[in-house]
Amino acid sequence: MRNRGLGPKLFPHAVMAMLLLTACGPAENDPGPGGVTAGEAKMLDDAAEMLDARQADYGSAVEQEQAAATDEAAPDKAQ
Repeated sequence: MRNRGLGPKLFPHAVMAMLLLTACGPAENDPGPGGVTAGEAKMLDDAAEMLDARQADYGSAVEQEQAAATDEAAPDKAQ
């Protein structure tokens, strides 16, 4: 007689366990690091990206203004 082990009997249970575990994960309102929910953390990340983009735009605008001021202050050598 051949010993089949628990394979055929265990397989449906293993599949069910895997399906149930795939549903596990942080919900939108579960607290995460720092006591904020996953949704709040995403909103904070989005806000930080917007602020970084604004700061980069502001930095390039300041550089352009400084360059324009330098050009206006420099004497025209072509005259």
